[in-house]
Amino acid sequence: MTKLLVIADDFTGALDTGVQFASRGADTRVMTDAAIDLRRVREDASVLVVNAGTRHLPAEKAYNAVFAIVDQAVKEKIPYVYKKTDSGLRGNIGAELSAAMDAAGVDRMAFIPAFPQMDRVTRRGIHYINGTPVAQSVFGSDPFEPVRCSDVGKIVGAQTDKSVMLCTRSYIPEGTGIQIFDAEADADLEEIADRLGDPGLYLSAGCAGFASVLADRLGLRGEKPRCTRKMNSLLLVCGSLNPVTMRQMDLAEQAGYPRIRLTPAQKLDLGWLDTEPGQRELRRWAALAEEGLCIVDVNGLETGATDRYGAEHGIPGEEVRFRIAGNLGELIRRLLDQGLRSTLMCTGGDTLLAVMRSLGVLELTPFEELAPGVVLTSFMYKGREHEIISKSGGFGDPDLLCMLAERKNGMAVPSE
Repeated sequence: MTKLLVIADDFTGALDTGVQFASRGADTRVMTDAAIDLRRVREDASVLVVNAGTRHLPAEKAYNAVFAIVDQAVKEKIPYVYKKTDSGLRGNIGAELSAAMDAAGVDRMAFIPAFPQMDRVTRRGIHYINGTPVAQSVFGSDPFEPVRCSDVGKIVGAQTDKSVMLCTRSYIPEGTGIQIFDAEADADLEEIADRLGDPGLYLSAGCAGFASVLADRLGLRGEKPRCTRKMNSLLLVCGSLNPVTMRQMDLAEQAGYPRIRLTPAQKLDLGWLDTEPGQRELRRWAALAEEGLCIVDVNGLETGATDRYGAEHGIPGEEVRFRIAGNLGELIRRLLDQGLRSTLMCTGGDTLLAVMRSLGVLELTPFEELAPGVVLTSFMYKGREHEIISKSGGFGDPDLLCMLAERKNGMAVPSE
């Protein structure tokens, strides 16, 4: 029976939150599609994580999507609901918090955006990434959703008419509305949970940082997954433009790992996959992956080449991004159908979701955090269990990919 429902706005966020519970032994399922019937799935897991897919939607549509899911949770009497938000403050945060409050019928909701383990903290209402205000960090230059403001209250308030209150370690104002909590260390998250108590935890919001506290406070534990199978190699499919991921790929390439940069035609036109040269290329990539690590990267060497190709072939600019993600999903399906044995790795929520949709996968089981925000998960495809590692574009140390490649023979895949 589901004790906690987590609603994430993108897929990698759903996984890096779900793993906070799964790694503690709680039976956790992550659903790829928001259009689910909670009456049918809530018996299967104590923690159910739903990818609402609202990160890129207009605010009104994001509101409606979150309202519908929370409304189901209320009707099914799920004891606790957590609205997972982006630790870089992207997306429709104000609209989604308002939707959760309205559907749950509450007049106060705690929002804890900090993730101290990743050096993402909130101080006097200002959100910092590695010591830099978020609007001046890599999230401020995001090519699709730049964060233009570092004041959490202003970001939330831009999409809601509810009161926004700043809560510090020494002061929680009276009144109703959205409570924004400062937090700079894991101990601060623990203290916030203590101050909220059970009534305040019924409906709360934040990123994976506070989710880890919820796992302990709500007793969402069990026997931890056992590790039995070794992963031999990695195929990374990168759909992220984040500078953090770019640096990780650069260092891996400098270390000698092969990096395949897709051409504009390969990214936007799938016809090449049906040619004999295309089939040979896929087999080459699979062989390279089995040697250790192979990177398939959407980032070409020539700036603007993909947009120009799209314009020349009648693909609207706003469609290019989603066309690339969908085509990467189809590319992975072809590789798996050819018998790819390597563990998959995806960066970027859009890419990961496109892969799962191409495979027809509706449910994943997270197991372990290999590094903060880097999640090992399993899924079933055509009767076979596969492993996939997910990572948000902005997560990880520069040498992350090299580290994963070097320790691949020592990584074990948990089994139930």
